[in-house]
Amino acid sequence: MRFKPSILGKLVEPINRRRFQATVDSHDGDAYDKSFHSWDHLMVLIYAQLSGADSLRGLEAGWNANCQHHYHLGSGWLSRSTLSDANRRRPVGVFAETFDLIVNQLDRHMRREGAAMLRLIDSTPIPLGKICGWAKSNGRIRGMKLHVVYDPNSDCPRVLDITDANVNDAQIGRTITIETGATYVFDKGYCHYGWWTAIAGAGAFFVTRPKSNMGLKLVCDRRVAAPHGDGFTVIEDTEVSLASKGDSKLPIRLRRLIVKRQDGETITLVTNDLERSAIEIAAVYKGRWQIELLFRWIKQHLKIRKFLGTNDNAIRLQLFAAMIAYALLRIAARAGRIAMPILRFTDLVSQCL
Repeated sequence: MRFKPSILGKLVEPINRRRFQATVDSHDGDAYDKSFHSWDHLMVLIYAQLSGADSLRGLEAGWNANCQHHYHLGSGWLSRSTLSDANRRRPVGVFAETFDLIVNQLDRHMRREGAAMLRLIDSTPIPLGKICGWAKSNGRIRGMKLHVVYDPNSDCPRVLDITDANVNDAQIGRTITIETGATYVFDKGYCHYGWWTAIAGAGAFFVTRPKSNMGLKLVCDRRVAAPHGDGFTVIEDTEVSLASKGDSKLPIRLRRLIVKRQDGETITLVTNDLERSAIEIAAVYKGRWQIELLFRWIKQHLKIRKFLGTNDNAIRLQLFAAMIAYALLRIAARAGRIAMPILRFTDLVSQCL
């Protein structure tokens, strides 16, 4: 009988096995689990993510029930005790670098020629609760935080970092490699004058909201030629400078926009982009909602209260596996010209897995 690959087998085809093995070797990823290799581990966690398995016992039963596909996946029988040991000991860097490889491939699949380089930066909390006593609290939740740099043009996360919940967003923002010509869009949680200066110095731009205690003084007014945008109206466009003692820490020209939304709410934006029109800048900030779709996918399809381990390493591995699964779904949707939302496509794959 002619072999027909499983849905899972087709999804993981974009992962280059040789490059993956090179990553494993560089981290010595198979040093402690010689019978359960890193590839087996990755396949099992991707399957767990897409199938919705929320316990080691349920994952073991589901995986072993489909043993007819193990050979073609390059995997084998699963023991939950072996998986538990691997979750505790396998280096997170193996999955982190694999995610980077997949994202680069997704970017090549979905790059749009001539599109402006936009980078949306945000974070979302991963609550762990009292079961993980080691987890730190930020005053609201006890757990971890997922930091993402998202490219809306290629529709994929380009940078992913996982930290304790009490790590400041601006601290992670300063570690991002700045791309010349890119526009970084983020909220007021990423307020750091030194980082803003570095963005401008690298020939890039930022669009953000200032904190309420940020003193700005008027330099000159700018005329708004066409104030009405899609769901908002620009009511003020001015050039400003920092009016506090920290002038020397922000030696760049700033522009302040006051925008009235369709719901009547008024927001203030600050940018170092002096060339784009006010409507374009306001529209760029409005586009931040796109990263919320990614976070919504995470919250709906990642069993954030049912991790397959309660130690730090296991949770990080599962988070990276979830994001690898997300990128693979994006590649599959692109290759198959599937127009349905990623949330519905994930549901469909889960039913046919």
